[in-house]
Amino acid sequence: MRNAIFHNPRCSKSRQTLALLEERGVELETVFYLETPPSADELAEICRGLGVTPLQIMRTKEARFAELGLSPSDVRSDGEWMALMISNPILIERPIVTYKGRVAVGRPPESVLAIL
Repeated sequence: MRNAIFHNPRCSKSRQTLALLEERGVELETVFYLETPPSADELAEICRGLGVTPLQIMRTKEARFAELGLSPSDVRSDGEWMALMISNPILIERPIVTYKGRVAVGRPPESVLAIL
């Protein structure tokens, strides 16, 4: 797993998390995931690292979720949820930080400090 922040520069929490990491001198790759979504393998690693299912890292309140006719109660496989996130990366929770094999979601931004 690479040392990275899956970042959306339009998101205030993502910007705050990136700034927090930069202030501490943490070196990691900034992945603009809306342009370059993570692979299914990366999403699976992220889920394993967080101990969650793919649905749990989806932005279910995002307009795109409703536009696609999705519901959190839909019965889908993990692979199907991941495929939806890859083809609609706006649905991926943000920011996600992977560092030295550990994973955290920057909500709130300070939560990533636990994996450093």
